[in-house]
Formats: sequence, C-alpha cells, structure tokens
Amino acid sequence: MDKYKKNCAELKSLVNSALDKIGFNSLLEKESEMLKQSKEQEFWSQANKAQQVMQDLSQIQKKIEPWKKIQQDIAYLEDLIELDDNNIEKDIIKLIDDINMEFEELKNQLKMSGPFDSSNAIISIYAGAGGTDAQDWTQMLLRMYSRFADQKGLKTKIIYESAGEEAGLKSVTMEVDGDNVYGLLKGEHGIHRLVRLSPFNSNNLRETSFSKVEVIPKIDQPEKLEIDEKDLKIDVYRAGGHGGQSVNTTDSAVRITHIPTGINVSIQNERSQIQNKELAMTIIRSKLAQLQIEQHKENIQDIKGPNQSAEWGNQIRSYVLHPYKQVKDLRTNYETSDIESVLDGNLDQLINAYLDFNLST
Repeated sequence: MDKYKKNCAELKSLVNSALDKIGFNSLLEKESEMLKQSKEQEFWSQANKAQQVMQDLSQIQKKIEPWKKIQQDIAYLEDLIELDDNNIEKDIIKLIDDINMEFEELKNQLKMSGPFDSSNAIISIYAGAGGTDAQDWTQMLLRMYSRFADQKGLKTKIIYESAGEEAGLKSVTMEVDGDNVYGLLKGEHGIHRLVRLSPFNSNNLRETSFSKVEVIPKIDQPEKLEIDEKDLKIDVYRAGGHGGQSVNTTDSAVRITHIPTGINVSIQNERSQIQNKELAMTIIRSKLAQLQIEQHKENIQDIKGPNQSAEWGNQIRSYVLHPYKQVKDLRTNYETSDIESVLDGNLDQLINAYLDFNLST
C-alpha cells in the first residue's frame, strides 16, 4: 500500500496548493457570513441588496462545492488505504484515477481564480508613438476586440472615443459584458506593437507604432470597493463636441479625481449629470481595483498612483506585417504566422497561452 499512500499524499499536496491559490478558506468564510446574513430577520427588507447577496452566495458555492467534493474523496481514499486490505486494491486504483480526473478539470478553474475574474471589463485603448499609424493601429485593435466579443457572444458598448486627426482613433473606451470577461481579457493589458508598411506616407516605408491597451474589471457595485468620499474631487462642467443642444447648454459633464492616486475620469456621453457621475465612479472604482491587483494591496488607502514610466517601450506583444507575418507574445513566447486571423478576433490561443503561463508563475 506504500505506493498508494505516496500517490494520495502527492494528490493532497497538489489540491492543497490549488486551494491556497483560489483563497479557499476565505471563500468558506464569505459563504458562512452570507448564509448568516440570509437568516437574519430583516434580510429581505432591502430586496435589491438581499438579491445581490444571494447572487454572490450562489457564485461562491458554485466555485467551492467541487473542491469540497475532491477533499472528501481524498479523505475517503486515505481511509481505504489505512485499511491495508489487498481485496480493495482495485477500488483504490479507481478512486485515485477518478480524483486525478476531477483535479484536471478543476485546474481550469484556477485560471479564473482572481478576485475580479468573473467581472465584466472595461477596455481602453490609447494611441502611443507612431503618429497617424498609431491612431490607425488603435482602431485596428478596437476592431480586433470587438470581433472577439462578437464571436464569444459578449455584449459591447462604446463609452468614449476620440477620433484621430487624419485617421483612426486617439483613444477609445469600451465596456464588455459577459461571463468571466475580465478573467479572459486581463492578459491583454499592456503595450501592443505593430510593424508594417505605412499606408500614411508617400514612400510606403516600414513604420513601427504602439498602442496601450488598458483592461480593468468593471466594478459597478459600490460595496465591492468602498471609496472614502473625502478622497474624491468632483467637478461638473459644460459638455462639448457632438450631442445636440441639451449637451452644450447644461453642466452635465463630470470629472472625478481620486486625490490619493491622481486617477481622474471625465464622462460626458450620458444624458444627465447623475448618469455621467455614476459611470465615472464605476471607472474610478475599476481603475483602483486594477491597481489593487497590480500592487498586491489589501486596502485602497495603501494604493499608489499608476506607474506611468511603464507605458511605452515595454510591449507585451508584437504584430508584424512586414517583412514577414507574425504575432508573438513576449511573455509566453507563443507565436503564430496567421496574423490576419488574430486581427479578426481569433484570440483564443493567445489568451489560453497567457492563462497557462499565469497559472504556472
């Protein structure tokens, strides 16, 4: 039975490591707290809040139940091995195989184990070095992510866009809603580099251009990330640009600055000042959540402002259209020559390579 004891110990170690990675004990505490809340006499007096608690509880239970089962199966395996009975050897072998299969399936869940991986996402793309080519590249990236969303049945909405002077976009921000959107797209966060023959100069010379892609989890529930009101500076002003008479004659545009980090968001797209303020606060919370992840901070008060020095030159991925065709992710070393497919939104292999890489680091 010694070899089975060894197999069982190895399995238990792998499972325990995985449980640490998903914060299993913390999830159990949240489940217990929510169950306690749901039994309080006044729980349903605030229906919307109660429904949200029950929805969050359902998501947590969906995540932890399979892990509870595999823990129970390992405990049962340990009991069988302790019996030291050769007559049940076939049962032990089958149970070890079953647990291994369970664990392989559950490992995929680890790829989406981040605190906000199940959230919707907000993607912003900013033209960097490269002039008009970079602005055109920004629009190409918007098309790439829009095509990806369409293929996955995800819902998209443009929040803001600023047109380029000759072509393309200076910047654009888009909401993407669906299952595990942030978990899927978080690896797109960074600098994207394009090399091609420029269509914007008379000599058709090779041009290198950059765009920054910012992917943040959409945090539209204030209780998920609380911000102290005294840390906010809120300005209202008259919206400019297109939008009709009402846009230009009322102070509906809103700019919110989070003073400790210097993050500021301006919104003027919505019809009213209240709507613009709500959307600006959603983006502020989302940006703070992203910084919280990057800086490994427990409390909002400990977060520092964004590191601007990393914006340009530290690309995560290169897209080459000339003199050869190749997309290469510089973190995972995954590469493909089918750049047209990638630009058409077929990002699954790049995304999976990043999720596997992220799981192993």
